[in-house]
This record gives sequence, C-alpha cells and structure tokens, in this order.
Amino acid sequence: MSVVPEQEPAAPPARPQPALDLALRVAGGLIAVLAGLLSAVLELLLATVRVGGQLVGVSVLVAIGAGIALSWFAHETVGTRWAVVLPALPWFALMAVASVRTTEGDLLVSGDNWVGLVMIVAGAMTFAVMGFRQILAPPSRQQG
Repeated sequence: MSVVPEQEPAAPPARPQPALDLALRVAGGLIAVLAGLLSAVLELLLATVRVGGQLVGVSVLVAIGAGIALSWFAHETVGTRWAVVLPALPWFALMAVASVRTTEGDLLVSGDNWVGLVMIVAGAMTFAVMGFRQILAPPSRQQG
C-alpha cells in the first residue's frame, strides 16, 4: 500500500501554430545569415589589430567562437541539420571577396598577414566541424 497518491503524467508542452512556427524558423534563418555576414566583417576588421607593433590573433578567436555560436543558433532556430550552411555561406562569400584584389589595388586580407590567413582557415574548419557534427548526430525525436 502506497501512501503517496499517483500523479498523472505531465502534458507535453504546447507547440506553436504551424504558421507561427514557420515564421519563427524563417526569422531565425535570416538572423543567422545576417549574423554570419556581420561576423565576417568584424573578423576582417580585427585581422589587422596590432599591440606594440605586432599582429595579435584576436580575429582567429572571434572566428572560432562566432562559428560555433552561429552554427548552434542556426540549428536550434531552423531545426534542420543543414542550417549550419546559413551563417557559413555569407561568411565564406565575404572572405572570398576580401581576398581578391580590386582594380584599384585594394586588398582586405593579404598574403603577408598571418592573422588573416589563419582566421580564414580556422573559421572554415569551425564551420566544417560543426556541419559534420550535425550530420553525424543521431536524429532527434520530435514530441507531439
């Protein structure tokens, strides 16, 4: 004989309406794209930071941290495995544009700036690792 009364199972959390759910996913995807673009601009600005005349690799750390955060955010808001592409595509596009010399001779990331080159490699590797983690992750079970 049990002294504790039986408890009813908790009701599953209410899911938003399908139209609202779709709107939130689209908004999250747009925010991820814009944040990827903003992250690339910030990293390019920080690639030339010097302390005492020496280049410091602060943009490399920003590239890794932002890549992890944006990949996670895109996956959580959009809810699909391919969502890591949303912040990665504008990031890659801006890095490609930044590494090409203009007709005036301007170049944002030059070959003699080790921080810029390491930043591009570290950011690309971060997005690649986060993408592979999503691909290899077991499928999540949806409630409802």
